[in-house]
Amino acid sequence: MVDVSAFANRLAKNYKHYAKWARRNELDAWRVYDRDVPQFPLIIDLYGKRIHLQEYDTGWQIADDEYVAWIAAVQQAISDITGVPLWNIALKTRRRQKGESQYEKTGREGEDFVVAEQGQRFWVNLDAYLDTGLFLDHRNTRKRVRDEAAGKRFLNLFAYTGSFTVYAAAGGAVSSETVDLSNTYQAWSRRNFELNGLDLARHQLIRDDVFQYLEDAAFAGKQFDLIVMDPPSFSNSKKMMDELDVQRDQVKLVDGAMRLLAPDGVLYFSNNLRSFTLDDRLVADYAVQDISAQSVPEDFRNKKIHQCWRIRHRH
Repeated sequence: MVDVSAFANRLAKNYKHYAKWARRNELDAWRVYDRDVPQFPLIIDLYGKRIHLQEYDTGWQIADDEYVAWIAAVQQAISDITGVPLWNIALKTRRRQKGESQYEKTGREGEDFVVAEQGQRFWVNLDAYLDTGLFLDHRNTRKRVRDEAAGKRFLNLFAYTGSFTVYAAAGGAVSSETVDLSNTYQAWSRRNFELNGLDLARHQLIRDDVFQYLEDAAFAGKQFDLIVMDPPSFSNSKKMMDELDVQRDQVKLVDGAMRLLAPDGVLYFSNNLRSFTLDDRLVADYAVQDISAQSVPEDFRNKKIHQCWRIRHRH
C-alpha cells in the first residue's frame, strides 16, 4: 500500500480553503496544489469539473511498478478529495522546456471545453498541448487590464490564445490588435473572441513575428494606449526571423513596444524566466514599476511563477 497521506492532507486543506475563495471570485479554474510537499512534486489545477495534473521531473529513480502504484494512489486521492472522477484527470510529465516545445502537441486530442473566469469565458483543452490555453498565473493582470481598458486602443503581443484581449474588450477597449505567430493560437483566439461576443472588425488578429510587427507598426505610425507583452523565455520557431531569448532581447522588445505607446499609455511587460533580471537601461529610460507581488494570484504558492512590470514614458 502506497502512503500518500501527507499529500492528501495538504490537498484537502488547500481544496477546502480555495474552493470557497474561487466561488467568491467567479473562478472555474484555479490552482489547488503547488508542489507543497517535496515528496509529491505535482501541480494540480482545477478546470471546472476536471483536473490538470502536472508531475515535475525531479530525476528520482524509481522502479516502473512502484511508480505506477504511486501515481495511481495520487490520482485516487485527488479524485476522493475534489470529487473529480479519475477519467477527468489529465496527467502530464513536465521536463525542462526549450523553445517551442511548450507549444507542441502531446499526441492526444483531448476535448475542448469552456471555463469562466471573473465574468469572461475561455476555451481550454487539458490534453492536446502541454499548456491548457489559459495561463492561470496572469489572472490578476488580466483583471487589471480590464479595469484600465475603457476607451483605450489595446495591443497584445505574444498573445497566445488572446485572453488579455478578451479582458480588454470587456473593459471597453475601443480597438485592439492581437499578435501571435502561431496559426493554432490565432484560431484559438478567434474562438475565444467569438465566445465573448467581440466585434472582429474592431478587434483584429494579426499573425506575425513580434519583432517584425514592431518594426512595421512603428513605420506605419501606429499608436496604442495599453500594451501587454508576455514573451516566452526562449523560442526557436522556424517561422521567426531570429530565435528569441527574453533576457538578451528585452531592450529591443520593450523599446519596440514603447515606440508604439501613446504618451500617457501603459505597457505591461512580463515573463516567466526564473533567472530574469530587468536591464538597467530600461529602468533609466522609462518609468518602471515592479508589480509582481500584486500580479501573482493568491492560489499560487510559487510567487516566482512570473515577473511583471508596469512601464510608462518619463515626462
